Amino acid sequence: MQIAYFHVAADVPEGQDSSRVDAAVVIDVLRATTTIAWALHHGAEAVQTFSDLDELRTAAAAWPAAERLLVGERGGQKLEGFDLGNSPVAVVPELVQGKRLFMSTTNGTRSLQRVRDVARVFTAALPNRQAVADRLLAEPLETVWIVGSGWEGSYSLEDSLAAGALASLLIAQGGSSANDEMEAALALWNQWQQDPEACLRKATHGQRLIGLGNHDADFRCCAELDGLRVVPTQVEPGVLRAV
Repeated sequence: MQIAYFHVAADVPEGQDSSRVDAAVVIDVLRATTTIAWALHHGAEAVQTFSDLDELRTAAAAWPAAERLLVGERGGQKLEGFDLGNSPVAVVPELVQGKRLFMSTTNGTRSLQRVRDVARVFTAALPNRQAVADRLLAEPLETVWIVGSGWEGSYSLEDSLAAGALASLLIAQGGSSANDEMEAALALWNQWQQDPEACLRKATHGQRLIGLGNHDADFRCCAELDGLRVVPTQVEPGVLRAV
């Protein structure tokens, strides 16, 4: 298995390159892919992701009101008129069970949009790292892309940390790094693996969240390692389920 890491959606090759990739794993540690994992763990029917808010509202309007939730964030804050922001501790069972979450965030949903045509698409965060690694290792995959989400098109420390954390498990089972970005992510994980929450707080986006208010519960949740067995899997373009 060859593993390549791309810092942000714009770095992902376009066109025919995606047809030669066996799987893509999207990461947005703070906080979209952590929220997706917890929502599906707590019984959400699916999470449908959008980079465009008008498309989200149109799709959501066609879904029964009692069976949907609008999940939206821009700049780290909940969108006006939406049911929830982008917090993994907010997607509790009593709210999300049996419902479809229509979700758009500043960064993570853009990366999902970019790789939606890859044959297998998963999302990963630190809490479901082991589960995603097990899924990838169980399938005959030759090429895997790990795609970070960054912050508005720029590099993010926390996504590279999680990419290195995931790749470390894959490489331990015979995988190999396919680009320098992956090597750097592995080095980052080796440096911070004893205290991933400290890395999340040091990251620029972590500092941004701290400036918006008390997000201690989110930091703890996003930094938890290997506590979930859910693997969010794309079952149709933009729609993720716990498969």
